[in-house]
Amino acid sequence: MAIVTLTTDWGTKDHYLGSVKGILLKHIPGVNIVDISHDIPAFDINQAAYVLKSCYQDFPDGTIHLVGVNSDASPDFPHVAIKAHNQYFIGADNGLFSLIFDEKPEQIIALEIIQDNEKYTFSTKDVFAKACQMIIEGTPLEKMGYKRDALTKMMSFKPIIENYSDGQSSIIGKIVYIDSYENAISNISKELFIEQGQKRAFKITFNSFKNAITKISESYSDVSVSEACALFDSNDMLEISINQGNAGGLLGLKQDTKIRITFESLTN
Repeated sequence: MAIVTLTTDWGTKDHYLGSVKGILLKHIPGVNIVDISHDIPAFDINQAAYVLKSCYQDFPDGTIHLVGVNSDASPDFPHVAIKAHNQYFIGADNGLFSLIFDEKPEQIIALEIIQDNEKYTFSTKDVFAKACQMIIEGTPLEKMGYKRDALTKMMSFKPIIENYSDGQSSIIGKIVYIDSYENAISNISKELFIEQGQKRAFKITFNSFKNAITKISESYSDVSVSEACALFDSNDMLEISINQGNAGGLLGLKQDTKIRITFESLTN
């Protein structure tokens, strides 16, 4: 059974989602349509990339992911079909996909698909769904357009390492996503934390929060109700939370808020 996922900024109030699902069901009998999210902030490709990157590898090989966020095409940002990790991705090459993949995908094809109408405001319905149908019917990607050598790059902020003369060091990162529970997820990975920390004592600081977090919890319940904690989420990224509370609102954490982990000197 073919699996097609949808990640969009449409919400569920309007007809857009129903229309695309109808087209997919009409032309791909038995297709299994999975909603990843339709609550991406309008045109926010950073949020769309984070959400899709966080879950696409949980899907079976051959899954097709349609991304309907900021999806208008232009000469610089064409519609593309991508093959990576035995899955397919269809959307606009506007920098979004460069935030998802750490390495060059196996195939990048700029789509040249003749639409069935002359309307150009609903790419996911008129281009992406048709490309999806072609893939499922066995059309090779290279027959759907022309090869694109690389993805459009969008610069993403990487954590910065600072080393001090007294032997201390810091990782400076930022919050990249606030989930529906207002947990704040950063761009600091568990791997980087272990590599830089070398089992040293540390403190995590952000905004004007006066009580630095000095341990990594295994779960939210490791701390008292309403207490702040730090843990690594299911994707091994550092998360700031409040047990049964809203870290985003209560701690003033927003997308792009700076977060610092300072490690003590190795000689301490």
